[in-house]
Amino acid sequence: MHPLLDHTAHRTAPMPDKPWIMIQNWHDLLFAHWALPPEQVRQLVPPELELDLYDGKAYVAVTPFWMSGVRPRGIPAFPGMSRFPELNVRTYVRYGDIPGVYFFSLDAGSRMAVMGSRWGYRLPYFFADMTIKSAGARLEYSTRRMEDPRPADFAGTYWPTSTPRERERGTREHFLTERYCLYTVNSGAVYRGYIHHLPWPLQDAEAEIKTNSMARAAGLELPQEKPLLHFSRTLEVLIWWPERA
Repeated sequence: MHPLLDHTAHRTAPMPDKPWIMIQNWHDLLFAHWALPPEQVRQLVPPELELDLYDGKAYVAVTPFWMSGVRPRGIPAFPGMSRFPELNVRTYVRYGDIPGVYFFSLDAGSRMAVMGSRWGYRLPYFFADMTIKSAGARLEYSTRRMEDPRPADFAGTYWPTSTPRERERGTREHFLTERYCLYTVNSGAVYRGYIHHLPWPLQDAEAEIKTNSMARAAGLELPQEKPLLHFSRTLEVLIWWPERA
């Protein structure tokens, strides 16, 4: 059994009853969250899913990071698929009272990963020209989508400003990040894909965002105010095959 499975009390979703199928490591991840009126987000989320609100507001995140060690269970990592940048645009939903994530888009720097995730997970993945560089404590990140809908670009620098710590249940940070499944909807059928990891070791963060048309490409207009920013250096994640909810 994987050591991560010894720690499950923190989860906000039940543990799946089938074996995990994939492992990933997420690195240098920025959560940039904006609060939006629920009606603006509702029209872009399938009606089968309930919007999950905090203090009456819907939240949308733009989340750049990079992955390593991506591989199926029991199989060595494949060249070209095991290490690449990714950026997703997401909001928060519930189905059957289980909180999760709904993705408007996921951009990745690996064509093979994009093709596999589109087929296997029914997720809106897109291939993008992406770079991430370390400049001391700062991360310089840029992405330009190579498929329609475009433009879908992001360029910015971000960095942590505090030490890592877990966030308490009931806080906005916990609500936004401690989610252990994703949802997709296909022909009216809802599919749930579980993940598992330790509690997020979140750090407060700052960012200088030069370009960000990622949400607009999905039909969302982000407000002009500064987003809520958090950073995580690294996290090991187990992935399950999505099943009909």
